[in-house]
Amino acid sequence: MKRARLTIAATLVGATCVVTALAQTPAAPPMTSILAGKKFTPAFKGQAELDYTKPVTKREKEMVVTTIMVKNNATGPLLRLTIDETWYDAAGGLVTGGKGIINRLEPGEVGTVKIETPFNAKMKANNYNFTHANGTIKPHAVAKMMAAGDKEAPAKPVAKKK
Repeated sequence: MKRARLTIAATLVGATCVVTALAQTPAAPPMTSILAGKKFTPAFKGQAELDYTKPVTKREKEMVVTTIMVKNNATGPLLRLTIDETWYDAAGGLVTGGKGIINRLEPGEVGTVKIETPFNAKMKANNYNFTHANGTIKPHAVAKMMAAGDKEAPAKPVAKKK
């Protein structure tokens, strides 16, 4: 009887050791940063300088679509660049408005903002308000847009004299 108890006890201890050894999980791999090796530029904060071209406004079916090209002249990326367009009637009363957004605009990068506003027959005049997620915008109207790496078109060569 004593031998039977000893055999049962030894079997239980052996089974417990085997189960414990199988249940252990392997060591987790070492933690690595998601941003390791990547260049991170913090967003620009404060009043940013921005160039923009003359807005092009067209009516497409029941929408008024305004397209504006913009260039970031700030030293850092602009997050959530927003242009709010507000439309007024002939008497100066508010009629409607629309909003165009670019989520991220890098320094020197040129982007296009598209603003869609429902058409209203009372629309006579409009204005634009530029902002970004971390501050205000000081917009500058320019005749044409050039990206940071672009060069001016070379002048036409002078004709040779005979």
